[in-house]
Amino acid sequence: MKDTIAHVIAWYQQTLDAHGYPLIAALMAIESTFFPIPSEAIIPFAAHQAHVSGKLTVFGIVVAGTLGSWLGASLMYWASRFAGRPLVVRYGGYFLVSETKLLAAERWSAQFGPFGVFAARMLPVVRHLIGIPMGIVRMNFVLYSLFTLIGSGIWCAVLAWAGVTAGNDPNIYHHILYWLIGALAILGALYYFFVHRYLTTDPKKP
Repeated sequence: MKDTIAHVIAWYQQTLDAHGYPLIAALMAIESTFFPIPSEAIIPFAAHQAHVSGKLTVFGIVVAGTLGSWLGASLMYWASRFAGRPLVVRYGGYFLVSETKLLAAERWSAQFGPFGVFAARMLPVVRHLIGIPMGIVRMNFVLYSLFTLIGSGIWCAVLAWAGVTAGNDPNIYHHILYWLIGALAILGALYYFFVHRYLTTDPKKP
């Protein structure tokens, strides 16, 4: 799987100029489903290229990324809503959605409700899973879409800002490395305090 993702990212970087916003939207849609392409490899690179070449705009990249995330999240929502929990549990493993991950996402949604949709768009693991429990419990789709769009928009804007800021530094590769280290540290802390507990908590305990 890692090799496949690496090939997809390499292809994306080579063909971004030719395919532009639709490619960004498509990959962000895939990132919001069960195929874990990291958004950190999509938006910052595009924003940096926009800053350097001017062929794309940062605003357009954020919009494309946000809409793509919403499309992918909507697909997960409706697929889960129509399938129901038993089918998701039975066949989810074929799509990298184990029952353990599903239980974690369900605990997350039960704890945080609609706000959890917004917060999940900026956190690892639950980012692409949150649509499953929300679809199963039939959360209002308009409300789900609203929180998804807001959360995804903020996340894409932050990633774009990081890409542009790194592009302003002459020591570009060192700067990107520092940004990645900082971002991973922040995400790691958020993951531990907000996600890890829901992955490890025994669902039988109150």
